[in-house]
Amino acid sequence: MKTIAGVAAVITITGVAQAQDLTIYTYDSFVSEWGPGPKVEAAFEAECGCDLALVGIEDGAALLARVRLEGSRSDADLVLGLDTNLIGAARETGLFAPHGIEPELDLPIAWADEIFVPYDWGFFAFVTETGQNRPTNFQSLADSDTSIIIQDPRSSTPGLGLLMWVKAAYGDEALGVWEGLADNIVTVTKGWSEAYGLFLEGEADMVLSYTTSPAYHLIAEEDGSKMAVAFDEGHYMQIEVAAKLASSDAPDLADSFLEFMLSEAFQEIIPTTNWMYPAKIPEAGLPDGFDTLITPQNPLLFSAEEADALRDEALSEWLTALSR
Repeated sequence: MKTIAGVAAVITITGVAQAQDLTIYTYDSFVSEWGPGPKVEAAFEAECGCDLALVGIEDGAALLARVRLEGSRSDADLVLGLDTNLIGAARETGLFAPHGIEPELDLPIAWADEIFVPYDWGFFAFVTETGQNRPTNFQSLADSDTSIIIQDPRSSTPGLGLLMWVKAAYGDEALGVWEGLADNIVTVTKGWSEAYGLFLEGEADMVLSYTTSPAYHLIAEEDGSKMAVAFDEGHYMQIEVAAKLASSDAPDLADSFLEFMLSEAFQEIIPTTNWMYPAKIPEAGLPDGFDTLITPQNPLLFSAEEADALRDEALSEWLTALSR
């Protein structure tokens, strides 16, 4: 019987050893056949002797709504896919429990949180075809006829990240920026996968994604035709996290997964499946191709508390602008 951090991953019922289950709610792209999920599941099960179930639930922001609705009755032991814009609201639910581990991280910022454990990070960006002369700030984008696809901030962490990006760059002038951008928006999708798919089908000039997205095309497809546009205002950072639910009936195993999440076995999967920067750089470093990506010179990020306080205002501005 294999264990992680000394935690046995089986239970005994009437003298018969049975594998313990661990259920993780995450976003759809994580569990897709090309996402990290299949490799993560195989690697963790090989170490824990348990049954890991990864359940895809739309995009990141929908995860919090799901567990809030289910409350202590949730089947989930962990949630993987919240970010710094959501953890303030997640903490307020009282549904999440401290993890009890001491993570060692390679993040651009200091991190100390007793509940939420980062597993990757990146910068939001608009992705387009290489060689195109695209706007390089929100104001010039609003003044252009460039078409964009974005995600709904009520269901998608990139969509919410875009609200925070505009808010961080423009503050009280954010409403005016959104009013200018409204005509550029072709459609608003529920999640990232749908938006990026529409962009690849040629439905818009640019799509809200990440500075790391072109690495997928370059490494997986040997295709250098996509690039992220460097914006003058800077780029908003996303740090994705996981946390265990207080109602979990396998809290020790949940902690073991959080510890495994920062191991070499998990972190080396992230760059070429989730196409983000790993929270802990693997010994082999980042794959070739990541060195070609743009590096934002002005990183933007609200604290979890600031993001929580600004979310309703930023959402109201967005809804007001798009309804006119």
